[in-house]
Amino acid sequence: MRVLLTGTNGQVGGTLLPLLQQRATVIAPPRSEFDFAQPDALSQKLDRFAPDLIVNPAAFTAVDRAEVEHELAFRINAEAPAAIARWAARKSVPLVHFSTDYVFDGSGSEPWREDSVPNPLSVYGSSKLAGDAAIAAAGCPYLIVRTSWVYAASGANFLKTIARLAKERKELRIVADQIGAPTSAKTIVDVVANIVPMDRSGLDATFEQRKGVLNVVCAGETSFHGFASAIVEGLRSRGWSLQVEDIVPIRSHEFPVKAKRPANSRLSLERLRREFGILTPDWRSALEHELDLLVAAAA
Repeated sequence: MRVLLTGTNGQVGGTLLPLLQQRATVIAPPRSEFDFAQPDALSQKLDRFAPDLIVNPAAFTAVDRAEVEHELAFRINAEAPAAIARWAARKSVPLVHFSTDYVFDGSGSEPWREDSVPNPLSVYGSSKLAGDAAIAAAGCPYLIVRTSWVYAASGANFLKTIARLAKERKELRIVADQIGAPTSAKTIVDVVANIVPMDRSGLDATFEQRKGVLNVVCAGETSFHGFASAIVEGLRSRGWSLQVEDIVPIRSHEFPVKAKRPANSRLSLERLRREFGILTPDWRSALEHELDLLVAAAA
């Protein structure tokens, strides 16, 4: 089976690549060959690749830069997925796409369900929501995996940033009034691998029965302050020498950024449990694994 995988330089795509290569023939074109900034050219490329399944974690994820480069963000996050979905609909090819908690406004304290009403606060969230809507409207067999606070032992992310700053500074000031579930790329990949079969007959049955949006995050919840504290604690327990002495909780308005973040990023895992029988690991357990990888890579 031929699988087109995008975004292999990112956390989810990079984690998916070796796993998919064990199970299928993977087409992983570089950005220069499959450029989301040129959505009109994607259909012709897809004709040439002729995939049996498309897995699309590629996205414009620079949340604050999107507020300035909004046209580029919409081309990459909305127009490109729309073009891919239209091609997939014509060819009846299943599409796995990845979305974000930023499609919600973060109000309240209840976990967001797959059918909760979106109301993004930022250009990034609006562009991702537009991509989700375009995929649903295209008529292709699709699964939109909605996740949040993604990190890994490699790449640029919150874990790597805190590990670096903890070595350089005595005090870290971290937002404590945004709540969600830090989710390792490995957790997301494990779920996708569990529910997406690598044979065409199984694919057709799976997407016919269970298409739509699916929340995939680690279990539990914390703030970014709690996440940072757990990272520092975990690194110290593994023998890292750190400069940081205090991790100070602050409110969002004390850390001004261009794009407004949702205060409530909790995502309900009920559909994942009820329909797929999957329980994701607690966020602290998933973090332990990534810390082990981070420390091993630095040794």
